[in-house]
Amino acid sequence: MNKKKKWIITAIVLVVFCLILGLYNLLNDKAPASDDAAKAPIAPRRQSTLNVNGRIVRPQRLTDGITTVGNLLPDEEVDLSFETSGKIVAINFQEGTVVRKGELLAKVNDLPLVAQLSRYEAQLKLAEDRVYRQSALLKKDAVSQEAYEQARTELAMLNADIDIVKSNIALTELRAPFDGVIGLRNVSEGAYASPSVVVAKLTKISPLKIDFFVPERYANQIKPGTRLSFTIEGRQERFEAAVYATESKVDIATRTLAVRAKYPNTRGKLLPGRFATVQIRMHEIPDAIAIPTEALVPEMGVDKVFLYKGGKAHAVAIKTGLRTESRIQVVEGLAPGDTLIVSGTLQLREGLPVKLDTVE
Repeated sequence: MNKKKKWIITAIVLVVFCLILGLYNLLNDKAPASDDAAKAPIAPRRQSTLNVNGRIVRPQRLTDGITTVGNLLPDEEVDLSFETSGKIVAINFQEGTVVRKGELLAKVNDLPLVAQLSRYEAQLKLAEDRVYRQSALLKKDAVSQEAYEQARTELAMLNADIDIVKSNIALTELRAPFDGVIGLRNVSEGAYASPSVVVAKLTKISPLKIDFFVPERYANQIKPGTRLSFTIEGRQERFEAAVYATESKVDIATRTLAVRAKYPNTRGKLLPGRFATVQIRMHEIPDAIAIPTEALVPEMGVDKVFLYKGGKAHAVAIKTGLRTESRIQVVEGLAPGDTLIVSGTLQLREGLPVKLDTVE
């Protein structure tokens, strides 16, 4: 039995050895063929054609401007309230109407103050007569200087009391501090008013202020007098306004400058509180050679573009001028009639075969 196992193991070893030997010979036979293939010359690769879009270079109007969103604000606005407390005895305005500066709008009860004023005014005549008599007697040495000064002091104190009462009576009157439109009232006659109670809101809508923000790169270009136009949703008109003030510094968080303009609004057509689309025209070149921003290829500090010539892309160095968000002025390097490649610029290289899909 043991002898039989030895024969089987020997046979397996021989089979494995033969397989290994055969595999080794097979590999050696293929090696020269591989070397020959490696030594064979490689055929040159054919350049593929890139499909691109083109644009004919033409002079055009180039405008650099700012478009942003602003808010319409009243020129002045105040919550109207009494400076004293008391029962409201009169309301003299109609809601939503125009009132003039100094116009009496409402009044609280002032009868106790009026009575006090009448009493002081009645005492005033007697006090003035006393000073007059004391002055005449002093000239005759009939009274002392002290008695005369006492009479004058009493007269001065009485006049002061009268002024105080008149001031308190004035506090019972609510008057318009400026011309404007008065809003909806929050009180009625007979209600108790105090400085914390808002009677109504007064708004000056002529002129209107326009608040908006511009990027910091325009901070030095926006000055008082800068003209702008704006539109309001739902209206086809374009309104003209002018900047009259700017913030003293650029906002660190947003990197923008707060700007305020003024619109006359003489007829009161626009109401404060609305959004406005603001446009400021900074520069305008009537006959500029301009290219889309995506056509520019900056390379090693040099601005380049690719032109289509004879079915191939050719790089041209250019000098740029005015830049807007979508276009760049070319001051040197391009001429009207050139065919500019405006797509696939990252794949382009000098002499690459290209095919124009569209030409604008």
